[in-house]
Amino acid sequence: MILESRHLQTVAAVADTGSLTAAAKRLHLTLSAVSHQLRELESLFGTPLFDRKARPIKTTQAGERLLQCARQALPLLAQAEADVLAIVGQKPVERLFLALECHSCIEWLLPALDELRAARPDLDVDLRLGPRFDPIPALLSREVDAVLSTDRTPDPEVHHSALFGYEIVLLVSSDHALATRAFVEPAELADQPFVTYPVELTRLDFYTRFLRPAGIEPNVARTAELTSVLVQLVRSRRGAAALPRWAVADELGRGGLAAVRLGPEGLHSEVLLSTRATDTESPLMRAFLAVARSVSRNSLEGVVPID
Repeated sequence: MILESRHLQTVAAVADTGSLTAAAKRLHLTLSAVSHQLRELESLFGTPLFDRKARPIKTTQAGERLLQCARQALPLLAQAEADVLAIVGQKPVERLFLALECHSCIEWLLPALDELRAARPDLDVDLRLGPRFDPIPALLSREVDAVLSTDRTPDPEVHHSALFGYEIVLLVSSDHALATRAFVEPAELADQPFVTYPVELTRLDFYTRFLRPAGIEPNVARTAELTSVLVQLVRSRRGAAALPRWAVADELGRGGLAAVRLGPEGLHSEVLLSTRATDTESPLMRAFLAVARSVSRNSLEGVVPID
C-alpha cells in the first residue's frame, strides 16, 4: 500500500476531533471506512497511530509524525490543484474552511453559510471545532481559511475583522444566591462550581480577563461542547457558566435562569473573523464578512455592531 492524501486527511481529522465518529462526519465517510483506513495505515507501518483508549483519542509518536506531514502536505496539494486549474483555464472550486473558537457562534453561523452558499452554489464549506485544534497555526499553514474567535492574535500575518461586540454574563439558576445581584466580583466566585466548554481555560475571556487577574482559579465541575447543554446544566444547578448574553437571551425568557454582570462595568468582548493578511480583500472573504455581519446583527439580541 502507498501512503495517499486520503490517509493524511483521515489522520488529521481523527487528531483534530478526538474521535473516529466525529472524524467520519467531517470526512463524509462511514465510521467503518475511517476505521478501515486507520487499520490499513497501522498495518503498513506495523505500529498504532492512535491511543484509542484515551478520551479524546491521542496520537502515538508515529501518529504525530504523520499528523505533522498532513499539516504540511495537504495545504500544498490543495494549492497545487488550484494553480494547475488556473493554468489550464478552469475555474477552481471555491473553498471556505472555517475554524471555530467561538462555540456559541454555530447557531448564527449556519444560517450565514446557507445565505453565502445561495449566492455561491459551488462553494465548498468545512467547519472545524474541537478542544485539540489550534486554529491560528492552521490558518497560517493554509489548513483553514478563516477563524471565528474572540482573541486578537498579535501576528502581522493575521488580520482581524470585528463582527460585533457583546457582553459576557454569569449565568446562574434563578434560585442561586447570586441571582438577584446587579454584579459580582471575582472573589465571590472562588468556590463556585463552573460548567464550561471543553477548552483550555486560557482560551476563555472570563478566566483570562476576570478571574485570573484577581488570582482566582475556577472550579470546573463539568464541560460540554454545546451552549444548550451548558444552559441546562446551569438550570439544573450543576454549576454556573460565563456565556455571551446574546447566546442565552432566549433561555432567560423561559425562566429558571438569571444573568449577572461580571464586575460593575460588565465584561465585554468581540467576535472576530481572523484571516491571513494576504487574503483579507479576496472576493470570497469580503462576501463572507458582509454576510456574517448582517446575519449576526439581525438575529442576535444585544450585540453591538463594529465596522
